[in-house]
Amino acid sequence: MANRRMFSKTVIDSDLFLDLPLSSQSLYFHLAMRADDEGFLNNAKNIRKMLGASEDDLKLLIAKGFLIWFDSGVCVIRHWDVHNYIRGDRKKNTSFAEERDQLSMSKNGEYMLEPVCQVAESDSHPQENVSQLPDTCLTPDCPRLGKVRLSQDKDRGGKGKGGYGGEPRDEETETAASRPAPPQMRIPYAEIQSLYNDTCVSLPRCTILSDARKKAIKARFVAGYTLEQFQEIFRRAEASSFLKGANDRNWTASFDWIIKDANMAKILSGNYDDHAQVARVSRGSGPGDRSSRQPTVWEDLPDGFLD
Repeated sequence: MANRRMFSKTVIDSDLFLDLPLSSQSLYFHLAMRADDEGFLNNAKNIRKMLGASEDDLKLLIAKGFLIWFDSGVCVIRHWDVHNYIRGDRKKNTSFAEERDQLSMSKNGEYMLEPVCQVAESDSHPQENVSQLPDTCLTPDCPRLGKVRLSQDKDRGGKGKGGYGGEPRDEETETAASRPAPPQMRIPYAEIQSLYNDTCVSLPRCTILSDARKKAIKARFVAGYTLEQFQEIFRRAEASSFLKGANDRNWTASFDWIIKDANMAKILSGNYDDHAQVARVSRGSGPGDRSSRQPTVWEDLPDGFLD
C-alpha cells in the first residue's frame, strides 16, 4: 500500500470544505491519510477518538458528502480519485470488496452510491421507511443515471475532467432543489414539519409548508442530510437559550432560519449550544465589552436583525 497521500485543492479550497469547523477539516485529512489505496477504511470512529474530535465532526463530513458511510462501519473518501492517482503496479486493491461493489464512479472521479433496484410487491404496499431515503427504483432495469461502473473505470489512464461539484450551499437552494432526485426518493416534508413543531415548542410554529420551504427541505436532503439529523438539529435548537430569545434583541430562531444550509451545519456543530455561548462570554474583554454581557453569535441572522 502506498505511504503517500495527495489532496486536491479543488476539493479542500472549496467553500463547502472551508465552511466546515477546523476539527472536521482535521478529521478529514487524518481519515484520508489512513485510507487504503482505494480510499476505504473501517476505523474512522477510532481515529476520531484518537484526535479528540466529536461525533458531530464525523456526521458533518458524511452530511456534506465528503465521506460515504456503509452499514458495516466501513467508510470511503468520496473524492479519493480526485485527490490521488496510484499506478496499477503499486496499487493494492481494497479488502472491502462488498462495499466497493455498491459504488460507481462519476465522470468527475467521485464515488457515488449505486441505485438499489427493487421490484414492487404490489401497489398497495408503498415504501414507508422514508428516514433511510434509499436510492431506489421499482423496476429491475432501472437506469444508472449516466454513471460509469467501477469495473469499467478500473484501468483508466487518468482522472475524469471537470470541476468539483460538491454539495449545495444555501445560496444554491434553487439549483439543488431543481436537481432530479434519485428514483423513488421520497422527501418527508410533513414529518419534518411535525418534528419541528413537536420538538421546538419554544419557537414559532410552522403551520404552512410553502413551496419555498419545500424547496429548502428538498435541497437539504439532496445535500445528504437525514431525518435523524433534522431531529438532532431541532433538539439542539430547542435546547439553545440564544436561539430561544436570550439575546439583546429578544430575537428567536424560526423554521425558515433553521433549515438554511449554513445554519443547520452550525447548529449540528454545537455553535449555538449553551456551553458554546458561555465560552464566548468568558473570552470577553471586560464589563464594557458587549460580548461579555451577552452571548452573541450573529452570523447568518436575518436581514435587519442588527438595525
